[in-house]
Amino acid sequence: MSASLTAFAGVLLLAVLLSSLAHRTILSTAALFLVAGFVLGDGVLGVVSLKPGDELVATLAELALFTVLFTDGMRVGWPELRSAWRLPGRALGWGLPLTLVITAVGAHYLVGLGWVESLLIGAILAPTDPVFAAALVGNEKVPPRLRQLLNVESGVNDGLALPFVILFLAIASGAQNLHLGELSLELGLGVLIGVVIPWAAIKLEQTRWFSASTQYEPLNALAIGLLVLAVGKATHGNLFLAAFFAGITVATIGQRQRESFEHFGELIAEVFKLAALLVFGALITPSLLGSVGWQGWLFAILALVLARPAAIWLSFLRSGLSVREQAAVAWFGPKGFASVVYGLLVLGSGIAPAEQVFQLVAVTIVASILLHSSTDIVVARWFDDEREVPAWYGIVTRKMHRQE
Repeated sequence: MSASLTAFAGVLLLAVLLSSLAHRTILSTAALFLVAGFVLGDGVLGVVSLKPGDELVATLAELALFTVLFTDGMRVGWPELRSAWRLPGRALGWGLPLTLVITAVGAHYLVGLGWVESLLIGAILAPTDPVFAAALVGNEKVPPRLRQLLNVESGVNDGLALPFVILFLAIASGAQNLHLGELSLELGLGVLIGVVIPWAAIKLEQTRWFSASTQYEPLNALAIGLLVLAVGKATHGNLFLAAFFAGITVATIGQRQRESFEHFGELIAEVFKLAALLVFGALITPSLLGSVGWQGWLFAILALVLARPAAIWLSFLRSGLSVREQAAVAWFGPKGFASVVYGLLVLGSGIAPAEQVFQLVAVTIVASILLHSSTDIVVARWFDDEREVPAWYGIVTRKMHRQE
């Protein structure tokens, strides 16, 4: 435990020191933690020694996913979803399930997995990660509708993919253990907890008897999140749906709480993300990367360059997006943090093909992080008008006008 904590602290400090450089170049903080975990793990140096069944792995996966789904939900309240649903609705309503199905077909026919396990992999790899789209979302020369599309989609699809992951994982664990009534109750209870607790807490603060000071305002949403987590664990409601709907509820009825928590919450979520990436990297060994065979690597590449692009192309037919915009949306479907944690959950689930599913998810995420984190700035510059026209063109044009 102490070695893992020391390793994380050291890599985190290095990431902070290199963060300014990372924003200007193809260097990626996510890739840094993934590679650091791989090098420090049992497969290479053995500094961070972790096994899939370790309590640290399960606990970190649970807390990290809860935190990220809570902050993701807080990005998109119902008013934003209603006012900007046309393009994100295509990506989420058509693109997400199509990506899931195409990925599952690849896993079944290329790798030979059963249909349930293939659909589970499709659900794990369907969500996109907003981290790699940061260069696009933050570039003011990128069309606003494209930035809004990527922002809303990446904030919502983690939560939308979650029920599919839970369902296929439950089926894969054995039909005799699957009780749809219990599963529905767990999911419904999670949604109820996620809506009722934030609503009650925010309405309570809005009464004349209570008021949060400026200093403590950022802790309001944190306290709500912790209460949702505690009640969810005590009642066996689904923690992750509770987190996602709690974030949406805060964003919908507690604009002040949302704004005060935004920066603080992003930092907390980022710490958990990076810790999970380090652990994920430590569980990836050279033998794991070699054991998937050429079929596994071919599946990983096709999941990135075929599944998402084909799904987006079909989803955005006659949408009004330019070819360049569609290409950017299609390429920036990286497999990141949510897929990492879903993969860790499967690894600790005890299902028979858990290791094979994790291996395929792992190589796909590794390929995605390396490919997408090194191309985000390049793709963002497609929309830089100053780069579309060479500098010498303007100089020559001005000289010609002066001569006239």
